Amino acid sequence: MAQRIALRFDDRIAPRFDEVYENLPGADTTAGTLARLAGKGRALELGIGTGRIALRLAALGTEVHGVDASDAMVAELRRKPGGHDIPVAMGDFADFSLDTRYDVVYLVFNTFFDLTSQDAQVRCFASVARHLTPGGVFAIEAFVPDHARLARGHNVLWDVYGDVVRVDVSQSSSCGQRVDARHIMISEAGVEMFSVHIRYAWPAEMDLMARLAGLRLKERWADWDGNSFTSQSTAHVSVYEKPDGGATR
Repeated sequence: MAQRIALRFDDRIAPRFDEVYENLPGADTTAGTLARLAGKGRALELGIGTGRIALRLAALGTEVHGVDASDAMVAELRRKPGGHDIPVAMGDFADFSLDTRYDVVYLVFNTFFDLTSQDAQVRCFASVARHLTPGGVFAIEAFVPDHARLARGHNVLWDVYGDVVRVDVSQSSSCGQRVDARHIMISEAGVEMFSVHIRYAWPAEMDLMARLAGLRLKERWADWDGNSFTSQSTAHVSVYEKPDGGATR
């Protein structure tokens, strides 16, 4: 399976976002797993966007809040049934401060890599740790960097979503672990292009970020179904726990 890289988009893509991503497989499974992790507690989605996962999770009975930096994406969330019922704090999810504490904080579909520096990613872990209840968990879904693909430096990937053809033309650099790309959407309406940027990280690096924040790895799966993570896995769902009574930075 080709690695799909969910990249940081500018606000122009907001009206088209769901056209490509809303019906991707696995969203119901993702929401179901998050609901089990949350139990009867609250959940916070970082980079909530148009609510692809949050609305499904809320429909399962979990109280969901969100953080997002894009007014346009959140406006799309508000247009959907139930979208006005989800509180969303506007801002950067590397540095956020909310009054509420959560049993689950989560990031899906590689959104963690939208933070384009290691420092910002470390700060995100620290912010999450401050907002977790004792025993609460931070769940992150991310791709495992592909050495061979990244070493090529330049890559072209394409996929078809309904009536939309998506082409990603990317340039990667191991120095700084950056990917800078052009995301091209081709449909009967025409051709649109968006600049996108990420900083990828390996699971072991993320584990160290968690430790710096006072969190510990509890589970690591290959997907939201809970399949075993192996050396052949192209993605991972990592669940970090805040120890009961443990201090965080």
